[in-house]
Amino acid sequence: MGTPGSPGNSPEEDRTSALPEEERPTLGRFLSQARVDAGLTVEQVSSATRVRVPIVHAIEQDDFSRCGGDVYARGHIRSLAKAVGADPDPLVARYDAEHGGRPQPTEAAPLFEAERLKPERRRPNWTAAMVAAIVVVVGFVGFTFFGGGDNGGDTVATDQQTASASPSAPAEEKEPEPEPEPTQSPIAAAPADKVTVKLVADGGNSWISAKDHTGRYLHEGVLKDGESETFTDDEKIDLVLGNAGAVQIFVNGKQVEPVGEVGQVQRVSYTKGDPAQG
Repeated sequence: MGTPGSPGNSPEEDRTSALPEEERPTLGRFLSQARVDAGLTVEQVSSATRVRVPIVHAIEQDDFSRCGGDVYARGHIRSLAKAVGADPDPLVARYDAEHGGRPQPTEAAPLFEAERLKPERRRPNWTAAMVAAIVVVVGFVGFTFFGGGDNGGDTVATDQQTASASPSAPAEEKEPEPEPEPTQSPIAAAPADKVTVKLVADGGNSWISAKDHTGRYLHEGVLKDGESETFTDDEKIDLVLGNAGAVQIFVNGKQVEPVGEVGQVQRVSYTKGDPAQG
């Protein structure tokens, strides 16, 4: 037997083609014997051709119904023949001869027939549209003059005069709510029963710390220029200002005098009521 890809028929094909037709092996039998002569298993042929194992078995038993049609059957026969080293063309031709031959291509219809069968584009029927519009206008005029009667016309005119004579009453204008008076304190509504202290860095950064009356730290860190912090306690707030001259102090809603110069460290305490520096 010839090797895969060799030109011409293999010796086995030449020998079988010389036999009388009744003694020649079937197409499936030939592919099965060629596979065995090539030393290949069905699984190896299936892996090489990507034709599933059940279809390979069916083709070797001359059952082409599982191929899915003549086109797929020819493709499978060609793939199997190449895998076992046989010439695929005579085998495909034999399949066509045994199964009614290759279908003839359908002749294309002449160009002039395709043009003749092309439907003409319908033009809009302007006459029908104009007739419909005239009917609508005539119907509306007839209903206006005859359908409503004299009273109906007077009613319409009276309603129009009434509508034009009596403009809609303007909606009641709501009195503008008085704007809240600006408070003089940067601490809005400071509770009277607590001490509230607000610190604003103005003119530089300042390290600050704040403790409540129990000694618990409320805050400790750098207050950057433009930032502010507010602290509240029931009795007293103790402060340490690292740059006292750069910190504005507001106690219970009122600004107090600076407690030191720029760069000075000051310790102060404030309690409830009016600002009282400890």
